[in-house]
Amino acid sequence: MKNTEFSSKYWLPGISVDCVVFSFHENQLKYLILKFLNSEIWSLAGGYVGNQESMNDAAKRVLFDRTGLTNIYLEQFYCFGDYGRNLNARAEFSKIKNDIGSKTNDLDWLSSRFITVGYLAVVDYNMVNVSLGNLSDQFLWQDVTEFKKLFLDHNEILDKALVKLRECLDAKLIAFSLLPETFTMSEIQQVYETILETSIVRTNFQRKILSLDILERIEKKYSGGAHKAPYLYRLKNNLR
Repeated sequence: MKNTEFSSKYWLPGISVDCVVFSFHENQLKYLILKFLNSEIWSLAGGYVGNQESMNDAAKRVLFDRTGLTNIYLEQFYCFGDYGRNLNARAEFSKIKNDIGSKTNDLDWLSSRFITVGYLAVVDYNMVNVSLGNLSDQFLWQDVTEFKKLFLDHNEILDKALVKLRECLDAKLIAFSLLPETFTMSEIQQVYETILETSIVRTNFQRKILSLDILERIEKKYSGGAHKAPYLYRLKNNLR
């Protein structure tokens, strides 16, 4: 990527978006982080807002660039505007600039004060094709139960995104976006239990989910004896 693409003349001053991208894999809730080029600094998937671009469109662009997906659950959840969120991290910005090899002052504007808008995204792990872009050299699906120090206030952004995810689990059917099109009742229960960090009585959970009238039962998943095969479900057509 040419440095001129990050020149302040192309972007709204002082505004950015940061996306917390959640997935569910190997019975773990994970979030996407990327490592700055030649650096040991990790961050959420973020970017800036074009001069003729809406906030939502900027977030969708960032997510598409990093995941290759378009039709995903996306919600704006919080605005992070503490006075010192960027000003207290000038050394971090300076290190990143040196690590990626910038030889001009084109990136100096990035260390000025920024207000960022947090977006919550929920994806099917198997559908994601992560692209690093030209400012990153690694990506990681980090388990939410394992702490990792992130860039600026990205740990705070992650914490608030987790709170939002749990609050919207039922009302907005977020958990189903973490699964493939078809799933068993035990698979959706595992997602709920992992996100909520608690065990749920199977019969109570099944009764609750079925009472929502959001699923259609399609066939049995034959993995053993016929009498042990669980039913497969999917969201009704009008909810996908």
